[in-house]
Amino acid sequence: MLVLVLNCGSSSVKFQLIRTGPEDIASGSEAKLARGNIEKIGMTTATVTFRAEGRPLVRETPVILEHRVAIERVLALLTDPNAGAIKDRREIGAVGHRVVHGGEKFSKSQIMNEEVYNEIVECCELAPLHNPHNVRGYENARDLLPDVPHVAVFDTAFHQTMPEHAYLYGLP
Repeated sequence: MLVLVLNCGSSSVKFQLIRTGPEDIASGSEAKLARGNIEKIGMTTATVTFRAEGRPLVRETPVILEHRVAIERVLALLTDPNAGAIKDRREIGAVGHRVVHGGEKFSKSQIMNEEVYNEIVECCELAPLHNPHNVRGYENARDLLPDVPHVAVFDTAFHQTMPEHAYLYGLP
């Protein structure tokens, strides 16, 4: 399965395309097929850096004024006949979204649905510099890739695995 991983920030989109499946995980051979980032979204010129395995490096400075355009550019790069890693966006089997804060509600990754989406939006007040952009990235990717599952992966899920004394008291 091909998984597109998105990390949408306030003015950037970082991404990787990963081939993963049971046999890849068992053998430890998951492959990073492509990776890149788009920075300075909303400014007069963005910085785009992209590389697919075995293909030439792409560097551009287009005008990208919003995250939707950035994610459209990611998909265009991934499917570019000269520089891309896949022939068609329909090859993408899932999209993983970095979400900074899931509060106490999420202790592991979640398949996105309306309920999970609404709970992430509620957590925006816990990470106001990050979660709104993570949500925006999900909304745009969902619209552009509506036929694949989208999964939220929470930074704060790690802390849910710690014993209470470790996360409540930051002392030795």
